[in-house]
This record gives sequence, structure tokens and C-alpha cells, in this order.
Amino acid sequence: MRETQSDAAASNRSTVTAAICWIFAGVVYLFAEAVTAAAFNHYSYSFNYISDLGVPDIEMLGNRPIDSPLHLVINVAFVIQGLLFATAALYAARSLKLPLRPGTISFACLHALGMVMIAVVNGGQHNNDLGLGWVHLLGAFFAFFGGHLTAICMGASLLLTRRSRRVGVFSVMIGAIGILGIVMLQVDVRALPGTLLPDGAWERIGMYAIVAWEMFIGAVLLGRQHRQSIPTGSPVGALG
Repeated sequence: MRETQSDAAASNRSTVTAAICWIFAGVVYLFAEAVTAAAFNHYSYSFNYISDLGVPDIEMLGNRPIDSPLHLVINVAFVIQGLLFATAALYAARSLKLPLRPGTISFACLHALGMVMIAVVNGGQHNNDLGLGWVHLLGAFFAFFGGHLTAICMGASLLLTRRSRRVGVFSVMIGAIGILGIVMLQVDVRALPGTLLPDGAWERIGMYAIVAWEMFIGAVLLGRQHRQSIPTGSPVGALG
């Protein structure tokens, strides 16, 4: 009996840790983006790319003037976002017995790797001239799709276990919306320029889908844990 109570307590602690990590990741990212964008002269959330904030040089990238004096702030935030996101997935896997947890963890780690890559290799002209532009683009691919597929895997797991249907549906939908944003960004850049929305808006749909999901799932985990709405020892209690 004592061992069962100890396991339940450890599961509860893991759930709370996961929730805090996901919420804090979103808060850190949004705060850092707002602060960095405010210091960037004439920065546009619609037309500028997110990665423009992380370029240390004053230059022109395409038709976009780049001048981000607080580039270090957003690059550190990229790393924090990625590491907290993956940490949350790992802790959640300890407490939530979900059928697709290996995929959830793998995609969360892919997201973390991508966020670190885009922070270490910024999207500026200097790195492009060094032939490192592909590293930044690959990091962006990992970051976006890793985050979106984490949400989809976790949502699908909840639907497969027939628990927390609304949370599962929201997770799958927000992941799909994020993927749509990045796909449309590529269509806009490579095929049909100016399609419906500016480039920066499409990219932010992709990124904000991840941020919205991580803060939502973190709040759900904390709320369910606080209310203790199901038996303590249930393996999917935090999302039941």
C-alpha cells in the first residue's frame, strides 16, 4: 500500500513538473519575442520572419532590413523553449500511460533539437555565405514539425484511450493548423507569392500553434491535478 502511494505521488510530481515546464516554455518564448521585436526598428509580426530577430548583424535579407540589438535574448529563448518542451514531454511520459508516448517523446526531442539549431546557426547572410543556411532551415523544419507532431501524438493517444476527448481533439487540431501554416508558408515563398497572408503571418501560425498547445496542455494538467478529479493512482489521471 505504501509503495502504491509512493508511485502515485511520484506520478503526480512528474505531471506537475511537465505542466510547469510547458507553461513556462510558452511564457518565456512570448516574452522574449515581444521584447526583442520592440527593440527591432520597424519590425513587423506579419512580414518579418521570427528568425530575423535572432540575426546579430545589421543588413538586408531579401527585402527585409535587419537590425535586432537584442538578438541574444530571442536566441536564448529559442533554446529554453526547446529544452523545456522536451523536458515536459519526458516527465509527462513518466505519469501518463498513453499508447503513443514513444512518438510523443521523439517528436518533442526533435523540436528541442531544432530550436537549438536555429539559435546556434542564425538565419543571417553571414551564415548563408558560409554555406550554413541549410542548417538553420533544417533546424526550423525540426522545430516546427517536431512541435506539431508532439501535439498530434499526444492528442491521438488521448483519443485512443477514450479519455479527455476535448483535449485530444484540440491537440490534434492545433497540430494540424500549425502544419498548415508552415505548408502555406512554403507555398507562399516558392510557388504563389502573397498567397492570402504575408510570410511572417504564416510562420507565426506554425509557431503560435506550438506555444498555444504547450500552454493549454500545461494548464489542463495543472487544473486536473489541483482538482484531483479522479483516483490518485490512475495512470492517465491528470488528463482523465
